[in-house]
Amino acid sequence: MNGKSKPIDHVATFIAGTGEGLTKELALSACGRAGLVPIRFEWLEPDVAADIRFTIEESALPDARVRLYAALEGEKTDVVAQPYATRRKALLVADMDSTMIRQECIDELAELIGMRRRIAAITERAMNGEIEFEGSLLERVALFSGVKLADIGRLVGERITATPGARKLVATMRANGAYAALVSGGFTAFAEPIGERLAFDEARSNRLEVRDGVLTGRVLPPVLGREAKRVALQELRAARNLPAYATLAVGDGANDLDMLTEAGLGVAFHAKPKVAQAAGARIDHGDLTALLYAQGYRRTEFVE
Repeated sequence: MNGKSKPIDHVATFIAGTGEGLTKELALSACGRAGLVPIRFEWLEPDVAADIRFTIEESALPDARVRLYAALEGEKTDVVAQPYATRRKALLVADMDSTMIRQECIDELAELIGMRRRIAAITERAMNGEIEFEGSLLERVALFSGVKLADIGRLVGERITATPGARKLVATMRANGAYAALVSGGFTAFAEPIGERLAFDEARSNRLEVRDGVLTGRVLPPVLGREAKRVALQELRAARNLPAYATLAVGDGANDLDMLTEAGLGVAFHAKPKVAQAAGARIDHGDLTALLYAQGYRRTEFVE
């Protein structure tokens, strides 16, 4: 025995960045420069997304991903490489802020009290992993004492916008039997209406203490942070008796890392450098429909 595993079919999905085009030549050239031997090329959407099949040992996948990223350096094209047979996922667990929506809700909330710059700086450091998430969350929430719950409702309706591709991602996966959960380190006052707007099956988030319709500046325990996101994925997976490979997680911040590494495919979406480096896949240029192409969905299969 030499300790090597048997080579299996893998797939590299190439996805053009938003507003860009993809050529067959670019995808094939990237595979060649990465030392991979293409055995089949197939368009998922002409000029936008394509699959290239190749065969390697599963243990060689991390290195293959690194070489593919290097081969696309300077190109506005994303690539997701994974085992072919298990690419279609039955559970989606998604971060909310700067992932399923374009904003950081806590920073938008800070606008109401004239402290956006101060709070946004703390948020940025927490998402970069420079400071501990749970403690920084409590620090920021304390500043919101006195904010009216009704003001948050208006903010959600007027200021929060979905990330391009978010609705298609959730709708298409659910139409094909997957379960979709929004798991956020933010607050239920945002996550519940946003989860409903994007048609998630459920939303999990932190609960703000409210008295007489006004925030007290406290978060009700337990605080849903980095470890809790990983546990949420495990619970959702176990409840549906799913193997690890059948799960997809997506996020952008350091508090998403444990969730991303726990998933069968963890995708860093327009993420902080530390997160992009550690995740199994990364989307730097495309929108959230890239996660559908990565699962082998053709554009004609997307649910609008």
